[in-house]
Amino acid sequence: MDPKFRVSIQPAWRPAPSEVLRLLFSKTHGMPVIKVLTQEAFDERVAVVEASDLSPAKKRATLDSLYMLCREASLNEQGKLLVPKDLSEKAGIEAEAEVIIAGRGKHFEIWSKANHERALEIEMNQDDEDELGVL
Repeated sequence: MDPKFRVSIQPAWRPAPSEVLRLLFSKTHGMPVIKVLTQEAFDERVAVVEASDLSPAKKRATLDSLYMLCREASLNEQGKLLVPKDLSEKAGIEAEAEVIIAGRGKHFEIWSKANHERALEIEMNQDDEDELGVL
């Protein structure tokens, strides 16, 4: 994370020029993280909620939370993503701090180094065996 709360995104994970990203404040294993979603990934989450068996009121509340916790963002010409200062700090990330960018399939996550180390430890020590042999 640079002094202006920008982080360089590796070329393989960069969206098409002018494509909007959404920064979703979330928690994984009880730790704060910023999930970076393409519009397609965001729309898939909306579709999952809309197609669910939740009551109409619960669907609306879930969608309201999703929209409230997301912020639009885009990459600059150098491939840097500006993460708003308040969102960064909420996720435990300070300016000029080392961050970890972790791929998660259809989205990627921005972690503070300390929280990522704890999350990785949890994920590598889960009691469930890797029945599919993919880990």
